[in-house]
Amino acid sequence: MRRHFTGGGILVASHNAGKVREIRELLAPYAAAVRSAVELGLPEPEETGATFRANAELKARAAARNRLGLVALADDSGLAVDALDGAPGIYSARWAGPAKDFAIAMDEVERRLQALGAATPERRTARFVAVLSLAWPDGHCESFEGTVEGRLVWPPRGRKGFGYDPMFVPDGHDITFGEMEPEAKRAISHRARAFRQLIDACFR
Repeated sequence: MRRHFTGGGILVASHNAGKVREIRELLAPYAAAVRSAVELGLPEPEETGATFRANAELKARAAARNRLGLVALADDSGLAVDALDGAPGIYSARWAGPAKDFAIAMDEVERRLQALGAATPERRTARFVAVLSLAWPDGHCESFEGTVEGRLVWPPRGRKGFGYDPMFVPDGHDITFGEMEPEAKRAISHRARAFRQLIDACFR
């Protein structure tokens, strides 16, 4: 049975400043006081799950054991490239290395595509996947998944996004997520699609 968020604060269980900013903007209309894991000094749990959902729920439940008793919202998301059999997938952040340098991660994606001779748009299809999990201190968790299809371009374009955004052009568009204004990206992104499901289920 679905559980509704009844008000108060929400802890965003992420150390990624771009994700926290995007989720804070998505939550703005719902009058939820948003805190981040960084603000509370919470460590990043080891992501041992085999799926986006498993990792999102792991992070949400870990963060929900915070000292303030806040409901925790976690995201696990990444880029799945068809020609790479779904990689980097759940390892999307790890491809960026300890410094979380996504220029390195994008270079690696492109290097592997070039090694396969994947030069045409048809060989460069990919999708972003996001799972949002909302967890309560008692361990109850609600999870929602969103995806957006597209293709990869090289070189990367735009500085308005984060992660792999500068090399991803969503279907129906000719600019990358990195070139899109934040409001336009929020209308179609994988995270926004998961978020709409979460709002309908838990906030209305």
